[in-house]
Amino acid sequence: MLPGKFYEEIQIGDERLTPRVTVTEGHVLAYAGVAGDFSPIHMDEVYAQSTVFGGRIAHGLMGLSLTDGMKVQSGFFHDGIALGWSWNFKKPIRIGDTLQVKFRVADMRIPKSRSDMGILTIAIALLNQHGEVVQEGEHRLMVPRKPDAGQAEAN
Repeated sequence: MLPGKFYEEIQIGDERLTPRVTVTEGHVLAYAGVAGDFSPIHMDEVYAQSTVFGGRIAHGLMGLSLTDGMKVQSGFFHDGIALGWSWNFKKPIRIGDTLQVKFRVADMRIPKSRSDMGILTIAIALLNQHGEVVQEGEHRLMVPRKPDAGQAEAN
C-alpha cells in the first residue's frame, strides 16, 4: 500500500506540521542553477548588504519548492496531483534559516468529471525557526479516492 491518505480518510480541518529543512548555501546555488536566476540579491553578498535585506536571501520560488517538498515528505497525502497555487511572499528566507510547513485542509470537493478523485484546498504557512510566516497561501491538490468509492456512489 502506498503511503498517505485517500480522499475519504481526510477531513476539513486536518492539520499537520512537516519535517524541517535548514536552508544551506548548496540549496541556493542548486536552485540558481536549476532556475537560471543568478540575481545578485541571491549570489553577491557585497551587493546584497547594500539592499533593504542587508544580506543575501534565498529565491522566493525556492521557498515554494521547499514547501511542496516538505508537504510530500509529511506523508499525509496519497499521490496528489497539483492543480494550482496561490502564494504570497511575506519575509525573506536567509541561508541558515530552518523552515517548516504548517498545513490545514480548508476545503474538499469531488469534481463532476472525475469520480475517482477528490480535490482539496490546503491552507499553507511556511514558517522559519522563530515561528514567523515567511510565505503563505493555498494549494489545490487532487488526491485519489478509495478504489471502491466512486462505484459505491454510482450504485
